[in-house]
Order: sequence, then C-alpha cells, then structure tokens
Amino acid sequence: MPTRTPSAAEAGPAQTATGQGACEPELVVVGASAGGVQALGAILPRLPADWQPCMVVVMHMPARRRSRLAELFAPNCAVPVLDAEDKIPLLPGGVLFAPAGYHTLIESPGSIALSLDEPQNYSRPSVDVLFESAAWALRERVLGVLLTGANADGAQGLLQIRRVGGRTWVQSPATAFAPEMPNAALALEAAEATLDLETIAACLAEFSRPASVDAGTQPRRNP
Repeated sequence: MPTRTPSAAEAGPAQTATGQGACEPELVVVGASAGGVQALGAILPRLPADWQPCMVVVMHMPARRRSRLAELFAPNCAVPVLDAEDKIPLLPGGVLFAPAGYHTLIESPGSIALSLDEPQNYSRPSVDVLFESAAWALRERVLGVLLTGANADGAQGLLQIRRVGGRTWVQSPATAFAPEMPNAALALEAAEATLDLETIAACLAEFSRPASVDAGTQPRRNP
C-alpha cells in the first residue's frame, strides 16, 4: 500500500485517521523492535510539553538486561518519560516504557499491569500483548502505532485495535530499518494509515492542540 502524506484538504480538525469525527485518543500504544531506538528518537522529542494522551511503548530487548530507555530519552523530551510499573495509573501527557522481561498490559479503567506469562512471538514484553489489552480496556480511545521491527509481533494486536474502533498507524516499510513488522500489519489490513516517521511525529504532536486549530497533518486511512 502506498505511503500517505495527507494535506489540509484531506483532514479537518474533527477528523480522525478513520475519517470519522471523534475525540483525540486517551492512550497511544507504540511497538518497535530492530531500529526502534532510532525511530523513537525521531518521534519522542517532537512531543510538546502540553501533549495530552498517555503513551506506552514496548521495545524488544533482552530479558536479562535492565531497560535504560527512559533514561536515554528523558533528557531530550519535553514530556515526562518513565519506566512502567505494576499497578500505576496511566500518565496523561507522558511516556511509559515497558520494562525488560515483563509483558506490559493496560487494565480498565486505565492502569498498568506487568506479567511474567510466557513470551509471545518469542518476545516478553510483547507488542501484541500491549495492543490487545489496550483494545479491550479503552477500545476507540486508543491509537496503535507500529514501527520498525524484524518479526510479526504487534500485527494481530493492531488489528484488534482497529476492530474495536481505535486508530492504527504503521511506519512505512520503505522507511523502516526492518520492514517485517509493518509489513505483517499491512498484510492483515490492520493499518488505517501508512506514514513515515516525520509524519507520525507531526500527527502525534497535534494531539496537544485545541480542536479549533487546523489538523492538516492528520492522516487519511488506507483503503
């Protein structure tokens, strides 16, 4: 499917990636693997200080190695960047990174749960686990973003988000360090929009702005 670079004529202030009028997402869930640090480095520093949703990120990493992703990104970000912990509430306007060795789930009405259940897609944390739990907990209030990665983790979870009415974006495989993860989602028709990193960053930044501001960077869905 071709990459979409939307224009102001294609999307208005009340339009979502599905082409339907809706409020901004309360939760943005992001999955990445190979090349993910570089991809996130193009996105997270672009989030403005008045950004509204909570973002939860799963990044594949060795279970025996302590994650230092929050420490890596926090100094360059205008929003709080922290490690996710069991039973803490979601952090509106901030970013939470899944810890190494634990599945990270979203529980209703909006908190984090950590699990030592078996790996999925050879991964713990698993992107699918995060995405599927977010879909069940918050349904249409979720935006799923699947970035670069070398396996299919996240594709089924992204499809579940789309099925319950949430929004779903994937990084354009042509711009991904490892295209397998976005390609797996596209093969399932799980993605409503296929975007490069610059556009993903610009679209996410719009979620801090009032509805009266033109949201010309918001993407149209894939057919």
